Amino acid sequence: MYKSIRDSFAAEHGARMTAMHKATDNAKELRDELLLTYNKARQAAITNEILEIVGGAEALNN
Repeated sequence: MYKSIRDSFAAEHGARMTAMHKATDNAKELRDELLLTYNKARQAAITNEILEIVGGAEALNN
C-alpha cells in the first residue's frame, strides 16, 4: 500500500515536471516569434525613414 502511494506521488511529480518543461519551451518559442515580428517591424520603419530622407534630399537637389 505504501509503495503504491509513493509511486502515485512520483508519477504526479513526473507529470508536473513534464508539463512545466513543455510550458517553458512554448514560452521561449512565443518569445522568439514575437521578437522576430518586432525586429521586422522596426527594420521596416527604419527603412521607410531612410527612404523619406533620401527622397527629400533628392527633391532639394533637383
